Amino acid sequence: MRCLVTGATGYIGGRLAPRLDEAGHTVRCLTRSAGRLRDVPWAGAVEIVEGDLERPGTLAAAFTDVDVAYFLVHSLGQRDFERRDRAAARNFAQAALAAGVRRIVYLGGPEPPGATPAGAGSADSGSADSGSADSVPADSADTMRGRASAHLRSRAEVARVLLDSGVPTVVLRAAVIIGSGSASFEMLRYLTERLPVMVTPRWVRSRVQPIAVRDVLRYLIAAAELPGELNRGFDIGGADVLTYAEMMQGYARVAGLRRRVIVPLRPLTPALSAYWVGLVTPVPNALARPLVASLIHEAVARDDDITTYVPGAVLGFDESVRLALGKIRDANVETRWSSASGRDAAAEPLPSDPEWSGGDHYVDRRSRVVHAPADALWRVIESVGGEHGWYSFPLAWSVRGWLDRVIGGVGLHRGRRDRHRLRVGEALDWWRVEEIVPGRLLRLRAELKVPGRAWLEMTAAPDPADPHRSVYRQRAVFLPRGLAGHAYWAAVLPFHGIVFSGMARNIAHSAEQTTGTVQDSENFRRR
Repeated sequence: MRCLVTGATGYIGGRLAPRLDEAGHTVRCLTRSAGRLRDVPWAGAVEIVEGDLERPGTLAAAFTDVDVAYFLVHSLGQRDFERRDRAAARNFAQAALAAGVRRIVYLGGPEPPGATPAGAGSADSGSADSGSADSVPADSADTMRGRASAHLRSRAEVARVLLDSGVPTVVLRAAVIIGSGSASFEMLRYLTERLPVMVTPRWVRSRVQPIAVRDVLRYLIAAAELPGELNRGFDIGGADVLTYAEMMQGYARVAGLRRRVIVPLRPLTPALSAYWVGLVTPVPNALARPLVASLIHEAVARDDDITTYVPGAVLGFDESVRLALGKIRDANVETRWSSASGRDAAAEPLPSDPEWSGGDHYVDRRSRVVHAPADALWRVIESVGGEHGWYSFPLAWSVRGWLDRVIGGVGLHRGRRDRHRLRVGEALDWWRVEEIVPGRLLRLRAELKVPGRAWLEMTAAPDPADPHRSVYRQRAVFLPRGLAGHAYWAAVLPFHGIVFSGMARNIAHSAEQTTGTVQDSENFRRR
């Protein structure tokens, strides 16, 4: 079949697309920017089409001749995400109906407490002619607004929009997904590893049925071939039902850590919990808030109807954690929660000096001759960030990252998917990879909360006078927004002189170290 995958730059979509191809399907990926998928290893095996689910006029080509369409996008953690996801689902549903798509598949979350599960109970519930794409029963909607988190409420609303679209739809409802790089797993991992003794909120006693990401993918692939008349939702979960506290203890056991001391504290509200999660883990507050809010309620599968259509055993919690840790240990993480950039991210590329005009911008330029070949210099450039650090004044980088976390930003510790290789669109600490020309150029766009837009560009070039030397060039660009932007640049300018000059110097030294011309690069990273 021809399968359309939306959200292919995200955590699940980036894993589903190549597996659909391996299963023998023809795969088309819808993305707002084709460049975001340029460097994924499976790019040559799929068709990539540009379009935006918030702009229905851009969708027709993507849905042409499609048999199965996967809705795997969400705006969680962004402004007004409920409205935006509802609009995206409606546009998706209408485009699918107009193109004659035979099946929609949606990966959602647990049903909100007190709500009637969307499409539950029978093959024809929410049938193809059951109503318009924006119909949500008033009583269910009121119940959801009153008791559920915005995250769960939005997922349930999107499910109803798709089930009522006129296209047979399968909704898979999963709670916590355990897999290398998933937001839920990273949250669990960092809380457990960093806090041997922790004061916890009441929600750690809530029961959860976590599921391995490989089981989620197996269900998603199988959903493409379910009976054509099927139009309903299914709960999916792993083999174990645990409290979140038991999950933390289970993680510690599998990871070889001592048993954690967990002390529940009643006054710790969801808002405070999210703030605490945002400080301790790489998951920023904007994403931690809805995740924590959804954990307040129990998330246990209400039935196992999915096994009637997709038989087979699912993994238990311990094995799911063991597999995820193995992927991390082997540096074989396919996708991460931070891979997807939201619709709020700046879409404009770095303004080029000759073409950009119409306002002030600030530039910091550095260059150095490096006594090492350009390929040695490039290896250092491409490995910046994450565990390798930023080659200058680590305290300044850490403090700036913590300040960003305090005000709800992403901070410094998102890390990187791979220790040595980068792809366009990946998160790299507080940056996003905007462009990469292997061996020559790396351009990063800042995702800090700042009054303006910022880029950092690093290049490696051979020295024409000596093939054993190269030239390193570094450029930081800031486009201020209003008076606050100008004041911000003036405030950080003294630190830039230290940070950026040290960064250029130490990157050059590290490249030279690989050819044996200077001492160990670790000495320079600590300067």
